[in-house]
Amino acid sequence: MEHLTLADLVVQAQIAGTGLVAVALSQSADAERRRYAPVFGLMGQPFWLYATWTAGQPGMFALSLAYTAVWALGWRAQWMRRR
Repeated sequence: MEHLTLADLVVQAQIAGTGLVAVALSQSADAERRRYAPVFGLMGQPFWLYATWTAGQPGMFALSLAYTAVWALGWRAQWMRRR
């Protein structure tokens, strides 16, 4: 394994932290908590996009773009619709 820079560690921590929180919130029995899942999902996407692009992983980059679109749909459904 190659040496990770501080920037690499920050990116990996953000991917892990936002991803875990987003998935946990998406499984909550509380609808108000579930509402925040796409917020945390979208917060992590720039880190996914950066990490996959700089690692030269076009397949994972494309998948990250797809996840970004799905999280955006979730955000729209949870935050833009009238309550």
